[in-house]
Amino acid sequence: MSSRYDQRTTTFTPDGRLMQVDYVLERINKCATAVGIKTDEGVVLAARRRERHTLADKPVSEINNLSGDKLFAVDRHLAIAAAGLESDAMKFIDYARYLAHDHRATYQEPFLAEDLCQRLCDQCQQNSQKGGMRPFAVAFLVAAWDRHHGFQLYQTDPGGNYGAWNAYAMGENQATADSILKTDWKPTLTLKEGLMLAVKVLAKTGDVVTPSPDRLEIATLSRRPREEPTFQMLTVDELKPLVDEAERIRKAEEEEQERKERQFEAQRAS
Repeated sequence: MSSRYDQRTTTFTPDGRLMQVDYVLERINKCATAVGIKTDEGVVLAARRRERHTLADKPVSEINNLSGDKLFAVDRHLAIAAAGLESDAMKFIDYARYLAHDHRATYQEPFLAEDLCQRLCDQCQQNSQKGGMRPFAVAFLVAAWDRHHGFQLYQTDPGGNYGAWNAYAMGENQATADSILKTDWKPTLTLKEGLMLAVKVLAKTGDVVTPSPDRLEIATLSRRPREEPTFQMLTVDELKPLVDEAERIRKAEEEEQERKERQFEAQRAS
């Protein structure tokens, strides 16, 4: 049935679906995992980056805190994690930066995160109702802070929908990531615990049990009292202790699980 209804973005199936939007969502579900975690002390954004070619040049250190492969600073109080087609993502990153800085220059105040999500989703929704155009193949996690609502985390999708979350994961193995976040996230989470949880999610959803630090991209949006919020991209040297600690915890959990299984088998045998 899909072949009759997936030729245009403006044609609904009999059960009320837009097949082109569904295809885009499936494309995002096959991308590398991206996760956002809100804590009392800040917001953690994390993603698995693609493996760099041995001949690829290293990124310029001066822009490491502005743009990564999957994580991007928008303004002092706004940051974005992207999952999907990178060319589509960069179009929206440029648009988000323009909106945020134009608002700050015009009104002398920071651009609200929900207003940014609305503007991004308006663009996504327009492409789902115009003939001859395809939906944007990208979804975002938006981290933010403002003096009214504190730290915030939003998620957008290619259909033009957005929502606020305490923790959210998108990309491949999303069900596994959601299960971990539901179990381990709590309102009293510290920023350090949020970083450890992000590493755990990326390790569980990746193709290797122990991820290499240079394949991870993790950043924080945090704020000291009476200061502006800051976006900080963690270096490989800063990521290595987190990965080592996550591996130690994983092995301890596996050993505990094995001990419980042996104890259960011994009770059954007796």
